[in-house]
Amino acid sequence: MRGETSRYDMPDPATCERARLARDRRFDGRFFIAVRTTRIYCRPICPVRPARPENVHFFPSAAAAASAGYRPCLRCRPEAAPGSPAWRGSAASVSRGLALINRGFLDEHSVDALADTLGLGSRHLTRLFVRHVGATPAALAATRRIHLAKTLIDQTGLAMTEIAFAAGFGSIRRFNTVFRSVYGRSPSTLRRRPPPATATEGTTLRLAYRPPYRWATMAAFLQAEAIPGVEVVDAAGYRRTIRVGVHAGRLAVRPLADDGGLLLTLSLPDHGALTVVVERVRTMFDLSVDPATVREHLLRHLPRAAATDLDGLRLPGAWDGFEAAAHAVLARHLGHAAASAALGRIAVALGTRLADGIAPDRLFPTAEGLADAGPAATGLPAAPAADLRRLAAATAVGRIRFDPAVGHAALAAALAEAGGLDATAASWVAMRTLGEPDVDPRTLFPTPPRGARTLLAQAAALRPWGSYAALALGTAPTRSEAA
Repeated sequence: MRGETSRYDMPDPATCERARLARDRRFDGRFFIAVRTTRIYCRPICPVRPARPENVHFFPSAAAAASAGYRPCLRCRPEAAPGSPAWRGSAASVSRGLALINRGFLDEHSVDALADTLGLGSRHLTRLFVRHVGATPAALAATRRIHLAKTLIDQTGLAMTEIAFAAGFGSIRRFNTVFRSVYGRSPSTLRRRPPPATATEGTTLRLAYRPPYRWATMAAFLQAEAIPGVEVVDAAGYRRTIRVGVHAGRLAVRPLADDGGLLLTLSLPDHGALTVVVERVRTMFDLSVDPATVREHLLRHLPRAAATDLDGLRLPGAWDGFEAAAHAVLARHLGHAAASAALGRIAVALGTRLADGIAPDRLFPTAEGLADAGPAATGLPAAPAADLRRLAAATAVGRIRFDPAVGHAALAAALAEAGGLDATAASWVAMRTLGEPDVDPRTLFPTPPRGARTLLAQAAALRPWGSYAALALGTAPTRSEAA
């Protein structure tokens, strides 16, 4: 295994060895350490005395280590590691498949169904996953379930039954069986101290990332496009109403001190949607990227003046792609600030109000609701009202799908052809919705600003981080200049 690490786009064995001996935080989640003598796998930051080099194997993912028969360490808790940045920039089918797995697709569907969704044969999909991630789709899904369950045991006061179903296990019996096989003990014995008190406003989870993280930059972007009544961005962080399946509630995200991660607070009547929410939040706030890798790559091609802008740079995501597309449609007619205000009025007129009296309290209307509303219901002038209804109608019938299975190019094409967005806005909305790291900067700006033309003409050299290059150069539509 150690001789084959290069095919996974992970650090070479010598770098891994130095990182584990130094417990280098920069490599947390980029690889995992498995020890033959203990049959345990760890993070590079594990506080346990390092094993002898001859007893160590390096794996590109926790699932790869688990598939080789190793158990997760109870000291360094591999489930708490940041997401693997090697998966960003893998084959497009692998990246899309991973996004679906992380949202719980294989909790309810087969690998064959996943392959069909991605337009591949199941054997070919499995080969791609083994090549790029070191484990099969099924193994990755199993590791995701057990890691999420362990996180919920450690960080929440949820009952074991709630944890089992929130993590994607089909039954409490299966949950107990898998836990005993992985950890050699029952789930309840892993809760070694009294469970944390569940916050009155919901369930809280710490989401890890690789520092640095420019929270102020992310918050400023989100605030510029926040929909009144639906979203709030202030000193307390980011809050919004959400609809996941048939359930409605809220989420809140705020930074922890000293680059300690983000704290997600989720208030929903059912924890079955927790997997989906966590993954969507991780995408929205771009938590899986390794900023050091992005910076190192782009500095080979970008001017040194861009170096500061590369420190902690993250892609500003969108919780709901339809909302982002609606903003782009209205911004073309009204301007960006007026578009946000108009969407707030639409949420009041056509959206659902949460009855608990806590702000924000409006759910943005569904595409179906907007498509069925009369021309005057939005309170917009005729032209923007017609364009918004066109977008809503195309989304309602499935011509536009804000789904990671679709991929950036297909979503951008659908937004342009069926939704009426121009090519620049369509590419930007698709990038934000899917968290796509490698959009060709030239698709975002048909007429690049002076000074960026030569660099963007060599866009192939910027791959697989084209989206970050556009942001760093100031050519991307920062704040709300996307449409």
